[in-house]
Amino acid sequence: MLILLIYLYPLLKKALDRAEHSRRDEYLASAADMGELERRMHLTEIDR
Repeated sequence: MLILLIYLYPLLKKALDRAEHSRRDEYLASAADMGELERRMHLTEIDR
């Protein structure tokens, strides 16, 4: 059982990272203008 968890943990982490990147990309892409995009980019940098 432990071996299975050791194998699954990196896969789960990678899947969650991809989901977070997709969510962030969608959030940034929905900015109305460059000023809002820069503000959103700054906010996402702070949240890391």
